[in-house]
Amino acid sequence: MRLYTYWRSTTSYRVRIALNLKGLTFETAPVNLVAGEQGATDYVALNPGRGVPTLVLEDGTVLTQSMAILDWLEETHPQPALLPAEPVARAQVRAAALTIAADVHPVNNLRVVAKLKSMGHGQDEAVSWMNDWMTRGFAAFERLIAPETPFCFGEAPGLADLCLVPQLYNAHRWGCDLAPFPRLTGIEARCLALPAFKAALPENQPDAT
Repeated sequence: MRLYTYWRSTTSYRVRIALNLKGLTFETAPVNLVAGEQGATDYVALNPGRGVPTLVLEDGTVLTQSMAILDWLEETHPQPALLPAEPVARAQVRAAALTIAADVHPVNNLRVVAKLKSMGHGQDEAVSWMNDWMTRGFAAFERLIAPETPFCFGEAPGLADLCLVPQLYNAHRWGCDLAPFPRLTGIEARCLALPAFKAALPENQPDAT
């Protein structure tokens, strides 16, 4: 498999963690979002949304959108499981994961920040915007997860953890105040102690600068 990725992309980070957790081998194909490589004709042919990640399967099938890729991985490589078996529990895990993936990330990504700046907002305003949405999202997320388990919903990381850890990477990067969220930073520390998470870290990617 080939994963088109950008080292600082939180959506790519999610997929890298999942591939590592499930023990799958993949080739990394960097796409420099800052340089605009996502707009190249050959890449747009793969991913019309001009984003990352894009996962090309061994038979040439192309998958886009991180959450759809994670669903495919869970369905085709079910162990270790990212979701519980019981339907209500699965819905609860998905709700927490989507609080990050659907509510926080879309308003914090590169294209949105670039649009804000094109409308006359400065860097400080852009950072304040991102931190505001992250703070709101983390507060909601914390109320949706289990209160005392080592990871978000149990004894092992799952879909919610895969969404949380990359978003916390962004929070650290932009100076978001995480003091109110010791539960979340504790989960982060436990995740980052695992080889699958360590290997997926942005700074450990071949295109990291």
